Amino acid sequence: VAGSVFAGLAAAVHVYIWVLESVLWTRESTRRAFGIRSVAEAETLRTMAYNQGYYNLFLALGVVVGLVLLWSGLELAGAVLTVFVCVSMVLAALVLITSNRRMLRAALVQGAAPLVAVACLAAALTSM
Repeated sequence: VAGSVFAGLAAAVHVYIWVLESVLWTRESTRRAFGIRSVAEAETLRTMAYNQGYYNLFLALGVVVGLVLLWSGLELAGAVLTVFVCVSMVLAALVLITSNRRMLRAALVQGAAPLVAVACLAAALTSM
């Protein structure tokens, strides 16, 4: 159950990131959150952010599908899919921090919940 909760939280965070990157990209609060100094700079990066936002959405959807499978009777398939997607989220957070050390906070927001989910679900998988 704990793994599912943390995986669900990770999915929610990634949906929120999708909203920021793909829907609210040019808003002042979003620009400030991503360190974008001007509307012109945001416009230059808009296509990249839009694309990246959808990667985050697809990760969230992968977790949701995994959780649906997990809780609808296909425990092993659901757990494996959820672990795989959460590991992908953790790896994306590691890429973020290795690309720019100033992104530590963002990497922690992006990677902490899926890391806890992986630990919990891996423990559950070993007992299956």
